[in-house]
Amino acid sequence: MKQISVDLRKRVNKSYDIYIGHHILDRMPPLLARHKWGDRYVVITDETVYELHGKEFVSHLSKAGIPVEILSFPAGEKSKNINILIGLAEKLIGLGCDRGSCLIALGGGVVGDMAGFLASIFMRGIAYLQVPTTLLAQVDSSIGGKTGVDIKEGKNLIGTFHQPRAVFIDTFFLSTLPDEEFKNGLAEIVKYGLIESRGLFQFLEEKREEILSRKAEVLDYAIGESCRIKKNIVELDECEAGIRKVLNFGHTIGHAIERASNYRYPHGHAVSIGILAESRLSEAMGYLDTQVCHRIEQLLADFDLPRRLPPGLTYESILTGIQTDKKKAKGQINFVLLKDIGLPFLRAQVEDELIKNILETLIT
Repeated sequence: MKQISVDLRKRVNKSYDIYIGHHILDRMPPLLARHKWGDRYVVITDETVYELHGKEFVSHLSKAGIPVEILSFPAGEKSKNINILIGLAEKLIGLGCDRGSCLIALGGGVVGDMAGFLASIFMRGIAYLQVPTTLLAQVDSSIGGKTGVDIKEGKNLIGTFHQPRAVFIDTFFLSTLPDEEFKNGLAEIVKYGLIESRGLFQFLEEKREEILSRKAEVLDYAIGESCRIKKNIVELDECEAGIRKVLNFGHTIGHAIERASNYRYPHGHAVSIGILAESRLSEAMGYLDTQVCHRIEQLLADFDLPRRLPPGLTYESILTGIQTDKKKAKGQINFVLLKDIGLPFLRAQVEDELIKNILETLIT
């Protein structure tokens, strides 16, 4: 028998820079010209961001001599589906895009996931950039290369890992965010403190007023620390084979809440409830000190983040969502639990009855 091996063991540099600051987009055209990420650019956004920022953003690039066009789709999680994705791909073909084109994701997490997934499969993979406009996207989904769409069985069950060529985080965009959407991102920042940094967690406790009033220098620090924590973890585990799973603290139950609400409940709000639930699981299983658990709940309360289940959701519907979690391995759910602030760990087996008891404490 003849055997021929195809050796694909090559090092591919997928490194990229994250640019953070206030009113930094004027520096973007020179970077596009220098790096030549594409010979033409197509901005992918949703209809809400298109009206708020899209026209000005495209005009800014065009005036600098950057060849750019823009495509939009209806805003909201319900648009994160394969049909919208195919429609965008067909529009790219209509524009004459090819493998030398580069997409720019201008928007929140839905836009980033859609544009990243589209870039990963269009012409078998093209470049894309992230320009997140929500706090949630700035500290979470724009970094790490996770892309995907939802199906009725669950969130992000179809997707890829496809790293952007650069991320531009301009805190100016946060000035147009509604308060509820701003709080949506705060839950993820709290998560970063819990899984990695006592210093960040304490900073959030001490700077509550400045954060809620959106002071630029305070936000720059909180966003920068969140990005630093996530990039360190992604560098160690790009495709979520091991340590990257700690980024899912609060998400196992959070995603189940989203699914049970048919994705009408915002991601960050669901994660806030998930953070409290999984902290209480940690406490109930003897890992987390009760005083630390109370401290976590107090911080969520200080930011006026949800700490009780949305009305109408049942334990059964949430458990179903947990059982279909995409991070299940060998039939077991990998819960991320805490031993202390900054000390997360994976626990593969948590009894359904204990989950039920914890969720019952969160019923209004």
